[in-house]
Amino acid sequence: MAEKDYYDVLGVSRGSSGDDIRKAYRKMAMKYHPDRNPDSKEAESKFKECKEAYEILSDPQKKEAYDRFGHAGVNRGPAGGANQGDFSGFADAFGDIFGDIFGGGGRQSSNRKGGAFRGSDLKYSMEITLEQAASGLTTEIKVPNWNSCVKCGGSGCKPGSKPEVCKACGGQGQLRMQQGFFSIQQTCPSCRGAGKTITTPCGECSGAGKVKQNKTLEVSIPAGIDSGMRIRSAGNGEPGHNGGSNGDLYVEIGVRKHHVFEREEDNLHCEAPVSFSKSALGGLVDVPTLNGKASFDIPEGTQSGKTFRLRGKGVPNVRSGVYGDLYCHVVIETPVKLSDYQKKLLQEFDESIEKNRDKHNPHSKSWMDKVREFFN
Repeated sequence: MAEKDYYDVLGVSRGSSGDDIRKAYRKMAMKYHPDRNPDSKEAESKFKECKEAYEILSDPQKKEAYDRFGHAGVNRGPAGGANQGDFSGFADAFGDIFGDIFGGGGRQSSNRKGGAFRGSDLKYSMEITLEQAASGLTTEIKVPNWNSCVKCGGSGCKPGSKPEVCKACGGQGQLRMQQGFFSIQQTCPSCRGAGKTITTPCGECSGAGKVKQNKTLEVSIPAGIDSGMRIRSAGNGEPGHNGGSNGDLYVEIGVRKHHVFEREEDNLHCEAPVSFSKSALGGLVDVPTLNGKASFDIPEGTQSGKTFRLRGKGVPNVRSGVYGDLYCHVVIETPVKLSDYQKKLLQEFDESIEKNRDKHNPHSKSWMDKVREFFN
């Protein structure tokens, strides 16, 4: 291969940053990759040139030697200075794309080097009443916890034994996988990146090095919380592996259905039963709230379904603390189980109403007019 200037091969200047060099290589490698240019010797040659240039310019020490002494300053083997089947440089350059697919390489493998894994998050479901959701509360919950095994001192091995080097990865904690033209590293599934395996596990913890127990946590639930909201308790999830950080505990709230109120965000709704006579004459109507009783005045002739709004009698907003409103929906109660005397009074009342139906029953008159219009 002719000794071309590595910067010219990638199309970058000598003052380019590492990110610029990496981006340029990705662009050129994708353009000349053999999979995209089958049976093209020219593309294959260009691809090798790009790979060789990137391997030199992406290494700070090799780059410095090349900048000072040119090709004479870097050690190159035959045909580009690297094993033709080794595409680790290509995998590194594309680690952000392929790392999530193959589970290794680039940044992801470095984050898990040595087998350190973050513990899993836990979810705890808690059901509370509407009154508790509106006022907030502090309560205690019991959640699983893991403590270091006393018998094995946390090693996971039976007393008197030691972990052995993992046979699958030779103690490296990583396995190299060949995915076509890509050489990708992934965490060893046998030892989970630890590089060691326990052949004689502790009888107390079964090799985990930890024993499961319960612990009591205090949880503060803010006023205004609603169903589906979660409270995060940092570090109280499952423990990490090989020195990894603990997961978190999420307390998921569910608010029980109330027998009087229905909640709509920060507002409450309820039915307000009103007697036939009070709806006709008007007066004060007493209704319950989450903080006691309240009253509102209805005018004469109030009809069933009329809604009255009581400001500030709802639930506080979980963030702002501003209270919502209570909406009372009037329901006219029809008298039942009447005595003969009461029936007689109602009949006399109805007869007096019939004499001036249009005046006393405006809704009925309007409805009858619509019926006549429909049939005519």
